[in-house]
Amino acid sequence: MKDISLIHLSQSHLNLLETCPPQFQRVYLEQLGTPLSPEKQEKLSWGNQFHQLMQQNELGLPIELLVAQDKQMQNSLNALINAVPNLRHPSKNSWKEAEHCRNFEFKGYLLTVIYDLLIAEPEKAEILDWKTYLKPENPEKLANHWQTRLYLYVLVETSNYSPEDISLTYWFVKLPTKPQSLTFFYDRDKHKKNYEDLTILLNQLNNWLNEYTQENINFPHLASCRTSCPHFQLLGFEQSQEKKLNEVKKDWLSIIEEIQEVSL
Repeated sequence: MKDISLIHLSQSHLNLLETCPPQFQRVYLEQLGTPLSPEKQEKLSWGNQFHQLMQQNELGLPIELLVAQDKQMQNSLNALINAVPNLRHPSKNSWKEAEHCRNFEFKGYLLTVIYDLLIAEPEKAEILDWKTYLKPENPEKLANHWQTRLYLYVLVETSNYSPEDISLTYWFVKLPTKPQSLTFFYDRDKHKKNYEDLTILLNQLNNWLNEYTQENINFPHLASCRTSCPHFQLLGFEQSQEKKLNEVKKDWLSIIEEIQEVSL
């Protein structure tokens, strides 16, 4: 029998589970991740360093060593600070914290989120998230991404704020363009929808985990995998629409790239 200890779920887990259950099994249950290309590894490393830079800057810690060898990182930091008013002139009544972590127990799992920056005021709260890639051309995909949905959902469930009192803003800092932003506002209808979709997804996960641990049945592919799953080719299935798959894969990766995952 396979030993499964699946307690924490981050937005990365939810996105992969919803996109490709077999790849979720492969990556998180069997620890068979696919090595990144040197180019993607370099981008990921730069993104991680930028997040560390923003955290240390928010804490008032020295940042000279982080930017000494990377002029682009220094320029990106300066451009972002100039573009985001709350970084330069925070409200007197606000409280903020970088790399703010929250956990919320839901249906037997611990949903975990880490906000790059949370700014809380008496009547409202704003989540800020730094992205080190270009602003997506299709905001709807980012709106439906589990990072957006989970970040907003957990904040409501772990605070006294109403859904209408909170928002999430992504800041895209990749040069040479000026920092650009996308803001997503929340409401009760979206909160209810997130609850319903989380319930369905985690009930499915329970069923698949039971079959996997008790009967050695692999997680199933979804009906949409042939045309929309970026891992379809990786998992050894025929792909008659390779060009379409590559386009989907490129678009999908542009959304999830640089997002830090929470370890199981």
